[in-house]
Amino acid sequence: MIYTSAKDWNAAAHKNVALIGMSGLGKTYLSNMLRDTGDWFHYSVDYRIGTRYMGEHIVDNFKREAMRVPFLRDLLKSDSIYIASNITFENLSPLSSYLGKPGNPDKGGIDFEDYITRQRQHRQAELAALEDTAHFVHKAQDIYGYRNFVCDTSGSICEVIEGPDDPALDALSQSVLPVWIRGTAAHTDELVARFAAAPKPMYYREDFLREKWAQYLAERDVQPRNVDPDDFIRWGYRELLQHRLPRYEAIAQRGITLEADEVRHIRDAADFDDLIATALERSKT
Repeated sequence: MIYTSAKDWNAAAHKNVALIGMSGLGKTYLSNMLRDTGDWFHYSVDYRIGTRYMGEHIVDNFKREAMRVPFLRDLLKSDSIYIASNITFENLSPLSSYLGKPGNPDKGGIDFEDYITRQRQHRQAELAALEDTAHFVHKAQDIYGYRNFVCDTSGSICEVIEGPDDPALDALSQSVLPVWIRGTAAHTDELVARFAAAPKPMYYREDFLREKWAQYLAERDVQPRNVDPDDFIRWGYRELLQHRLPRYEAIAQRGITLEADEVRHIRDAADFDDLIATALERSKT
């Protein structure tokens, strides 16, 4: 770890962290709060994925849909209109809409193998965006003059990193302190309920995804083209959270762990500094 004690952390000229954990446990809340203090550069992995690495895929998908509408098709082919993604830190919907959900096209689903292709694209994009972290740490200090740096990782980081010795994690931990935000069983219930109310596209490991897809088709006795996309991703969400837990734990071996209930009490950068210092000391016991 680049900081091994509270003393190291408190004395550091630059405090650099990567927040890791499931969406909904506080990563983006902390990142926004730290950014708003004016002393922290906020690097969003999802934003980097959706702009630098998957931006062209996203816009091409918009164009593909526009070409189905005669009025828009003629304007697009004559360069009379311009289609772009308006992705922001707060609105990652363009990325989610491209990932999509497998199933019945009449319900907004896409062909399963097309879905797999997009999942593979996301995997490569996420690894590349993680690799860019060190570059942005330097850029934040050298160009913009920020003292501190927070990397808001994607919830799927544990799906693309293969354990504590993974080269991607090794590179990441050389420039930032990995900080896992760990939830409880009650938090899992809360996340499942929230997801059931508003299911959103997810990234899965391909072997896990294919296994769950086959299991769902068998249990529901349904053909792929007739799958309700929202029902499928709701059906497997709790199991996905359980699948991810040991993978997050493995990543946390290279950093520290914060409890989600602790994070909920952070109100400013000073609170954050204190909690990181406490967690560093706790990790030594």
